[in-house]
Amino acid sequence: MDAAIKSIRPSKPSDKQLESRPAELDPAEFLAAAVRADQPRPARAEAEAAVKTLLAYIGENTGREGLLDTPRRVVEAFDELYQGYHQCPAEVLDRTFGETAGYDDFVLVRDIEFTSQCEHHMMPFYGRAHIAYTPVERVVGLSKLARLTDIFARRLQTQEHLTAQIAAAIDEILKPRGVAVLIEAEHTCMSVRGVAKHGASTFTSRYTGMFRDNPAEQARFLSMVRGMTR
Repeated sequence: MDAAIKSIRPSKPSDKQLESRPAELDPAEFLAAAVRADQPRPARAEAEAAVKTLLAYIGENTGREGLLDTPRRVVEAFDELYQGYHQCPAEVLDRTFGETAGYDDFVLVRDIEFTSQCEHHMMPFYGRAHIAYTPVERVVGLSKLARLTDIFARRLQTQEHLTAQIAAAIDEILKPRGVAVLIEAEHTCMSVRGVAKHGASTFTSRYTGMFRDNPAEQARFLSMVRGMTR
């Protein structure tokens, strides 16, 4: 007997539900690469010259041996750290699989390690993402959720925006019954500079569909993330 999977999203949400929903993201933020092939960009030599200027600004002697190759190395590091600008989230989630034997519970991938860069100070923040979604007939390869996280993490970010982008991309592309994203991270802009509070963790979450509308599903997701991993 074929298993029937029915959406539990309300067909016509109430005014109260609409008021509680988070603001929707522009699909342009998460469906395509952030940098177009025809978008004007400075030449590599200009980028290296900018690094040299910053070195001089902090009082360094840019002509000393240890710094002669630093501008080139920094630009190469930028190419690696910010490669997410040139990657397309929609392509990562494009291939799905239909052989699920009617599976209708959520799929959870925990402890996806990531490193990103704070857009306010360009300093690293790093931690783990926990992602769940409830599929409708088709599922995506598990590694794709980790790849999706890396695409958005390898851009200048805030943790709040990173959380929202991951959830929105999965919700828009896979059309599941619900998505849950929880991110925990430490920010070096807070632990190394400023108030210098090492070890402080920041938690952000985003829920759509059944996870947003059903507190019991949120609780089950959080229980599996926190209660079974530590």
